[in-house]
Amino acid sequence: MEYFIAITPPKKYGEIITQFQRRWPNNALPDFVEPHITVKSQAGLNEDEYWIDSIKAICSNFAMFKLSLKGVKSFGKSVVYIGVESNKIRILHRKIVEAISPDPENSRKYYELDLYEPHLTLGAKEFGMSEAELSEMKELANNCLHDFHSFIVKSIKIYKLIENRYQKIHEIDLKQTCSDKTF
Repeated sequence: MEYFIAITPPKKYGEIITQFQRRWPNNALPDFVEPHITVKSQAGLNEDEYWIDSIKAICSNFAMFKLSLKGVKSFGKSVVYIGVESNKIRILHRKIVEAISPDPENSRKYYELDLYEPHLTLGAKEFGMSEAELSEMKELANNCLHDFHSFIVKSIKIYKLIENRYQKIHEIDLKQTCSDKTF
């Protein structure tokens, strides 16, 4: 089984992003997983799920934080994504990776630790899109997907691959501080 840990944008943003993704019939991504920002990839997340308790412990001591979706970018010509602005997500990522302690080679394969670039994928060759479609997507996204306001991350989600689709199996709240009560 494959797992990953992610943050999802507010429901309204997720709906806008999914609707945008579906403009390209070849984009299989919205049928595979909901819009998300990966915090921890598959590396080291095993079927025994022993690691879930470690994630819960980290989250219980990690305060809610603000995150912004800004700028449409790409990884070469194979992935188009919305950039993420937040130092806290990088800290959370590092804490989780260090707690799971995946094999370093596997961790590199999934771009963890110093290679980690938080992002929200819009489309990718891996999910059926051509370079031309990705180029068109990037241009259109720059015009259509730029009015997202910052939001407060209150929880993370654990996803598991079930019947060819990633589905949420756990949602874990982050620590609420006194100043967070207004969120």
